[in-house]
Amino acid sequence: MTKYILVSGGVVSGIGKGVIASSTGLLLKTTGLKVTAIKIDPYMNIDAGTMAPTEHGEVYVLNDGGEVDLDLGNYERYLNVTLSRDNNITTGKIYRHVIKKEREGEYLGKTVQIVPHITNAIQDWIERVAKIPVDESGEEPDVCIVELGGTVGDIESAPFVEAMRQFQFRVGYENFALIHVSLVPDLHGEQKTKPTQTTVHSLRGLGLLPDLIACRLLVPQPLQPATKTKISMFCHVSSEQVFGVHDVSSVYHVPLLLKSQGIINFLRKRLRLDTIQISKEMAIKGASLENRWKDLTSGQERLFETVTIALVGKYTDLKDSYMSVIKSLEHSAFRVHRKLVIHILQQWVESSDLEPETQENNPAKYHDAWRAVVGAGGILVPGGFGNRGTEGMILAIKYAREQKTPFLGICLGFQLAVIEWARHVLEIHDATSSEFDADARHPFIIFMPEISKTHMGGTMRLGLRPTVFEEGTESWSQARKLYGGADKIWERHRHRYEVNPKYVDQLTNSGLIFSGKDEKGERMQILELREHPFFLGLQAHPEFCTRPLNPSPPFLGFVAASASPTVFAEQLEHQRLNFQPPHPADAMVSEAILRNDISEVRVNGTTRDLIASETPA
Repeated sequence: MTKYILVSGGVVSGIGKGVIASSTGLLLKTTGLKVTAIKIDPYMNIDAGTMAPTEHGEVYVLNDGGEVDLDLGNYERYLNVTLSRDNNITTGKIYRHVIKKEREGEYLGKTVQIVPHITNAIQDWIERVAKIPVDESGEEPDVCIVELGGTVGDIESAPFVEAMRQFQFRVGYENFALIHVSLVPDLHGEQKTKPTQTTVHSLRGLGLLPDLIACRLLVPQPLQPATKTKISMFCHVSSEQVFGVHDVSSVYHVPLLLKSQGIINFLRKRLRLDTIQISKEMAIKGASLENRWKDLTSGQERLFETVTIALVGKYTDLKDSYMSVIKSLEHSAFRVHRKLVIHILQQWVESSDLEPETQENNPAKYHDAWRAVVGAGGILVPGGFGNRGTEGMILAIKYAREQKTPFLGICLGFQLAVIEWARHVLEIHDATSSEFDADARHPFIIFMPEISKTHMGGTMRLGLRPTVFEEGTESWSQARKLYGGADKIWERHRHRYEVNPKYVDQLTNSGLIFSGKDEKGERMQILELREHPFFLGLQAHPEFCTRPLNPSPPFLGFVAASASPTVFAEQLEHQRLNFQPPHPADAMVSEAILRNDISEVRVNGTTRDLIASETPA
């Protein structure tokens, strides 16, 4: 029987439920258990694909093309698993599913209601997805972590809370545990417990009793014993069921922080985890994972040399907009034993601040932005949509190319590198993208012909796709060497636009080399400059496949090159000998097979075609 751990939140959202859920799952994996995760988002959207990054953080893309909440990225990175779109439940998905069944007559003669039809659909969905293998073992998971987004008491989350109240009886007491995450404010050194008392009282009134209370403190000071005792007394739990999660130097320390407070010992007793048969192989893997994670976190504290990266983006108001990009840089910095310098304000470069208009309107901001770019060891231009800020990105790319500064362009950054080359090397000064100007005379970037122009949700080129390196690139391509010399690689995509085939020969003949293309050789997917220390662009989003112990190859090469040529050479050799793709073997197949696999999805055990508005192209 699968064990379920529900992670809920109170007082305010955005205080770290995802990291606590992921850290708990990681600790369970170190014992040899197989762990999966599900995120519940109570919003009405079918998925996260149409939401602005500045409102809800980045849109994370899965192998099957699912556009999901960024917390699923945390699960994949911490647990080293491969999830599907069904691991992200939204109100929109549940309601659409139930209404579809009602229209098909499955509830004929009945009044369709929130209880029991919606709540049953939620429970059925969780039970089905919890049994899907997600790791290299190919076996059913032992434990499923379920994170309930938002806060208890929200109107939109009420059906999910009721569903989980029922679910605890469906699966049984020994198979269901609840971790409730609550904010403990620190007011001038005094830790206040009243918000936690109130939210636990609300939770109990809804029929859910917390087995563990995670007290989140937004300060470096740990939870005080007196505070712990008070919360234990007024929330009707023992003191061993209360643990603190204060701010630490890195989120990668959180699993060790939880373990030091006995969370695994408690869950082992509460869920009778000792009754689960763990193979010797899984136990060895778990012990190895624990040792490598400890080495990773302890090594962080001994880093003195730095590597400085200028991230030139357009969604810099909310750092979560580039969550996976930042994690990819962090993982790469760990590997090259450098302290990453990017989080300070000056290094978050708003791309529009680099443009001449800002020089006129706000000279100080303009000069600060360029000072960050010029002073960085490497320049990164991530993905995005729309015209705003792209001229500043192009100027940053031009600087990186001319000054031989290591450069990495992701998706939009890749496309803008093509436009920059066309404008300043080919001297086609009106070169642009049809995304920015539908009537452009020289559209070097065009709308992909098979993409829907009427539906926005789920209609991009989405999910895992192969890239084939061109013949002859094995001797010089830095990208290929970073992938261990492989002739074919797989990365996740999310785009509507591509390089215009009409201009490919002209670009190539002038020195901009497309070293990687799709299987048909029609789509340009990787670009490089041979006479540059490191100049790499990818149409894909490699940041979605990074792991703390297995960094994304393009990001690893970029960070290493930004550190020094010697470090870069060391990492090229390391990758040649040790690179392992993070994808399951059965996922690394041709694009035709991948496209066919994601044209249908199983919902509560039923296979159906995706509706037009969500079918990945």
